[in-house]
Amino acid sequence: MKRDWIATARTLSEALPYLQRYDGAIVVIKFGGNAMGDDEAMESFARDIVLMKQCRLQPVLVHGGGPMINTMLDRLAIPTEFKGGRRVTTPDVMEVVEMVLSGSVNKRIVQAINAQGGKAVGLSGKDANLMICDRLPGPGGEDIGLVGNPKKINPAVLKSFLDSDFIPVVAPLGVGEHGETYNVNGDTAAGAIAAAMHADRFLLLTDVAGVKDKDGDVITHLTADHVRKLTEDGTISGGMIPKTETALAALEGGTRAVVILDGRTPHACLLELFTEHGAGSLIRL
Repeated sequence: MKRDWIATARTLSEALPYLQRYDGAIVVIKFGGNAMGDDEAMESFARDIVLMKQCRLQPVLVHGGGPMINTMLDRLAIPTEFKGGRRVTTPDVMEVVEMVLSGSVNKRIVQAINAQGGKAVGLSGKDANLMICDRLPGPGGEDIGLVGNPKKINPAVLKSFLDSDFIPVVAPLGVGEHGETYNVNGDTAAGAIAAAMHADRFLLLTDVAGVKDKDGDVITHLTADHVRKLTEDGTISGGMIPKTETALAALEGGTRAVVILDGRTPHACLLELFTEHGAGSLIRL
């Protein structure tokens, strides 16, 4: 037992340079997928976020909720479809999207963080005009409804939280120039917020270990040019393409570095920030 305590103390001691390195750093985290549906994983993630805040990091959470939206649409017998990976968002679908994202999903995350001793506050991109959007057309230029593309982020409300003990948890909803509500892809929303806040790190939690080479091994460090070359030669393909595109957009907008990592790994954020090994694929310009 004593040996376990010594190992714990050694781990904390070895984390000191990283705690100093990230003192006051803004870290935007896109959270979603499998971890959101598992109570134990949610509790562990929430504890890690509270620890980060306690260690003087400034976490900003942006979440998704696609599976929960699907479940509610099925329950209400409202048809839904996707075009080019985007949900066609009719007014009826938009009502459910807002109800689920700003309601049950957002408040579940807030409650989980508060249960671990944190002070989380839930909001959406509509609050204080945080995320102003244009209407996003489908891949072929067709109408896909109330789907938004962030054109302006007003981070003042988020920065006010960073000067306090509060942890902002943002639902990916946007507002149009005429007050209409838009459904925004969670990764896109998180990347836009990370860029506008000039985040030190943007942690993009996924269901894969990171960007992989042709042999299936995770590439731990990449540049933007490296990402583009891997995309051109087909190494980066499928669902990883929009992830890396989001990463590059965030970097070009002012984020210092982006990490694509597996959110299913226990304590993935802490491993990335506070250990020498890190986790996932770190991308810089």
